[in-house]
Amino acid sequence: MTPRYATDVITFYHPDFWGLESAEAVRDWASAHPASFWERVMDALADAGVTGIELTFAPGDIGSALRAFGSADSFRRALAGRGLSVVSAFIAGSEAPDWRHGDNLPAIVADAERRAAFLATVGADLLVTGLPMRTTFGTRPPFFVDAAYMTRMADIAHAVGEAVSRHGVKLACHTESNSTLWYERDIDLFMALTDPRYVWLCPDSCHIALGGGDPVAVARRHSQRIALAHWKDAVKPIDVELTIDETVFAQQQPYMTELGTGIVDWKGWADAMSRTPGAGTVLIELDEAADPVAALRAGRTVAEEALA
Repeated sequence: MTPRYATDVITFYHPDFWGLESAEAVRDWASAHPASFWERVMDALADAGVTGIELTFAPGDIGSALRAFGSADSFRRALAGRGLSVVSAFIAGSEAPDWRHGDNLPAIVADAERRAAFLATVGADLLVTGLPMRTTFGTRPPFFVDAAYMTRMADIAHAVGEAVSRHGVKLACHTESNSTLWYERDIDLFMALTDPRYVWLCPDSCHIALGGGDPVAVARRHSQRIALAHWKDAVKPIDVELTIDETVFAQQQPYMTELGTGIVDWKGWADAMSRTPGAGTVLIELDEAADPVAALRAGRTVAEEALA
């Protein structure tokens, strides 16, 4: 089976691609010109030969697509006109209800259902989310990712997974660096506590490696739960305790690299992915590429060679 290739809209957030001075300037411009933003993203995707997209935080989010095209169905038709489609959407951004305390479950479920309804209309069937972030090591009082905490996360995931399943959408949980679903142990514990009918996994090869884990081993261990995977490379494991605040994602960036230039075993990863329910899609993730078309083409070459 020949997979379809996809990418996260974050690939297109680099200011150089837009001729702007900063990431903030990109966000402001795209917010003011959502139609122009999406037109250029879609043109670049078609140029790169990548046909699928994962929506994410603004400006490449559901709200932006609706402002640009007026409705989910119009967005679907605009994509289809270029041979493109939505693969998934990532629950991201400050507007998304926080899972940490779990006392806002109705809001969490309602938010997920709204996103799932959009995905169903555009022809996608995957809603991706992360678990809450850890706290900076040494913070007092300490925050422990223990059985009690993970049981609460599993309860929320079950409620969300069941709700979105009524729209024909699967919930897949992503392994983000410095989150509570990062280390191999975190993933194993969460998978053990969740029902495979309602909760799926979206492993990220880079983030697992950044936590000192083996992405291939994780993929093999949980192969039947993987609905989608993020194909991303890592320079080396994160070897310091990062400050976990609004800057943590920028702090992680130096540890990430383009496919084929880091430590991920792409042959092993490709073999493991070929045995999963998500084998039909290869999602190449390249956070903020200055030349996204060239980077996507290079990443696709790496993936194709590994799959061969």
